[in-house]
Amino acid sequence: MKNPFAIQDSPENKISYYLLAVFVVALPFDRFYSELVLISLLLHTLIHSRRERFRSLFTAENLILASVFLLNLAGILYSHDKKEALKDLECQLAILLFPVLFSLSGLNLAQYRKRVLQWLGFTCVFTVLYLYADAIRVILYNNLPVKTLFSRVFINHNFTDPIHLHATYFSMYVALSVAAFLQLLLGEKKNNYRFLYIVATGILLAGLLQLASRSVLIATILLVIPGFGFFISGRKRRAKFLIITLLLLVVTLFGITRIDSFKKRYIRDFKSDLTQASINNEILEPRIIRWHYVLQLIERSPVVGYGSGSEKRLLKEIYFDKKLYNSYLNELNAHNQYLSITLKTGIAGLAIFLLTLFYGFRKTWQHRDIILAAFMIIITMVCFSENILDVNKGIFFYAFFLSFLVKSGTASGRASSPGKTAGD
Repeated sequence: MKNPFAIQDSPENKISYYLLAVFVVALPFDRFYSELVLISLLLHTLIHSRRERFRSLFTAENLILASVFLLNLAGILYSHDKKEALKDLECQLAILLFPVLFSLSGLNLAQYRKRVLQWLGFTCVFTVLYLYADAIRVILYNNLPVKTLFSRVFINHNFTDPIHLHATYFSMYVALSVAAFLQLLLGEKKNNYRFLYIVATGILLAGLLQLASRSVLIATILLVIPGFGFFISGRKRRAKFLIITLLLLVVTLFGITRIDSFKKRYIRDFKSDLTQASINNEILEPRIIRWHYVLQLIERSPVVGYGSGSEKRLLKEIYFDKKLYNSYLNELNAHNQYLSITLKTGIAGLAIFLLTLFYGFRKTWQHRDIILAAFMIIITMVCFSENILDVNKGIFFYAFFLSFLVKSGTASGRASSPGKTAGD
C-alpha cells in the first residue's frame, strides 16, 4: 500500500490530487465543505487548463455522463414549475461539472484511482468508528444496557444523526468503500496491509448493518457474492472467497432474524412498504401506495411527463386528494428515482437515464472493473427506493463516482488480476 500523501507529479497535478482527496474526505459531512472544495477544484482546473484539452469536452462519453443534467435542462422548457426546476438544476450542476473537470484536468485519474478510493474508504472507517463511539458514549452516560446499541434508538437515521446525514446516502459511500477494500485486499501481498484491509472491511460491514439501509445491503450482497465471485480468476481462489462470504452472509442473516430491532427494520418494515394495507400502525402510508398514485399521474402524460420541478407540486396535490396527509405534510417525493424521472420527463427521459446506466454497465464489462460494477449495482438498487438525484449527497455520489470511475477505469484495474491495479 503506497503512502496516499506522497506523490511524484507536477505542482499543478499535485494540487489537483490533494483537492480531489479533500473532496472525497468531505463527502460524508456537511455539504458546505464538499461544495467549497468543488469550487476550488473547478477554479484551479480552469486556471491551468490548456486550449487542446477543451477539444476533449465534446465527446459522446461526456454527453452520456452529463445526460441527467441535460435532461432536466430540457424539461424546464415545458415545465409549469420553473422556479422549482431551476432550484433542482442548480443542485444537479455537479453532474455536468465533473465530466468537464476531468476532461480539462491534466491529472492522470487512472494513476491515482486507488489512492482516491483509499481516502474514501478510511474516511468511512473513521466515521463509522466515531458514530459507534458517540452511541456508546450516550449509552454509558444514561446507564443503559449495552444491547441498547442494537435497538432502534441507534440504528438507521438515529445512527447517523451526529453527522446529520441520511443513513441510505452514507450507506452508499460505505458500500463502495467495502468494494474498494476487498479489491485492495485481493491485490495486496504484505500480510500487515492485508490485515489492515480485513479489519477496515469488518468495521464497514458492521456499520452497514447498523445503518440498516435495505437497498444498500441488498446491493452489497449482490456485489460481494456474484460480483467478486465473477471477477476473481482461478477456481480455487473464487471458491475460497465465495465460501467465506457465504458464511458471513449466513451469520448476518442469523443476526438480523435474532435481533428484534434489525428484524423489524429489515423484514417487517420491508413488508409494510410493499403492501397495499400496512401490516402495522407505524407505517400508515406504505411506499407502494405512493408509487400507485405516481403511476396514475404518469399515465396522464406518459411520453414527456410534466416537466422539471413538477414532482413536489403534483404529489402534494394527489396526496391531499387521496387523504395521504402524512405524505402531504412531509412533502414526500416518489422515493423511486425511476418513477421520479418518468413523472418529470416521461418515458423518453427514463430511456435516457436507463441508457446512462447501461453505458456504465457496458464499461464495467469492457474493463472487468469491479469498483465501477459496485457503483452501478449500488445506484441501480438505491434508485428503487430513493430519489438520489434530488439530494446533495446523492447527487455528489452519482456525479463524482460515475465520471471518476468511468474516466479512470482501465483493463489493468480489474480484480481478476490482483496486484496490477491502476496506481501501483
